[in-house]
Formats: sequence, structure tokens, C-alpha cells
Amino acid sequence: MARQLLMDVHVVFNGEIVSLNGAGGEVTMIPFAGTVEGPLFRGAVEPCGVDTQRVDAAGVRHLSARYMLTGADAEGNPARIFVENNGWYTGGELEWPFHTVPAFVTDSPRLAEQLNRPGIVGEGSQEADGLHIRFYAPGGED
Repeated sequence: MARQLLMDVHVVFNGEIVSLNGAGGEVTMIPFAGTVEGPLFRGAVEPCGVDTQRVDAAGVRHLSARYMLTGADAEGNPARIFVENNGWYTGGELEWPFHTVPAFVTDSPRLAEQLNRPGIVGEGSQEADGLHIRFYAPGGED
């Protein structure tokens, strides 16, 4: 299936990882910042991003990253985007690439048209320069 790249988020880990093990499972919180490139938006990941990974009693690992992007749309207009990116997996180690379901809130009407449509997916990959999360919409070329 053809898909269109919207944004490539390069994640930079920037703080102390905090975790706990309890009766209901495990939780790990990983702070990050980073940069964003792509045909839709370019900018920075504000340094307040956090990836929360929770393993429930059944062994399912729930991934939920929340972060704010600040930058400009393709026309150079200033814009901000809030990202909530969720996924889950079972069976031990995370498989690469991993897939997520993102949700977006933006102050840009132009970006809202692109980001608030059905079928947008996220894909995480570990590369030589670190972790990348890419967002794709249906259609276009890979």
C-alpha cells in the first residue's frame, strides 16, 4: 500500500529514565527532545517529551509518547503540534520497526487538514543516528 511521509521525528533522549515495578505491572518513563523534518513540517521537539512504557499484568507492553513540536509548516508559517503516539506489543522484545497510532492537535489550520484525517500511522526505527518516528498518511509514495 502506498503511503505519504508527513514528518520524521528524530528522538534525542535527554534526561534520567524513571521506572517502577509494582503489583499491577511495570512503568518506565523516558524523557526526550529532538528535531522534526519532512514535507509537512520542520522544527524541534520541545524538551518536555516523555515516552511512557507500561507492562500490564498480562505482559502487554503499552507505549504512549506525548510531546510538543514547535516550528513551521511547508509554507513557512509558524506552527505547533501536540503529538500523542500510542502502540502496544506482546511477546518480549520490541520488534523493529514498531508501529503506532498517533493523534495530533495543532494551532495551524493547514496542518490540521493534513493531520486530522483517518489512516495516519507511525513507524519507529532504530538507525545509526538514533531513534526515528515517522508519520505516514495513506496515498503517495513511500
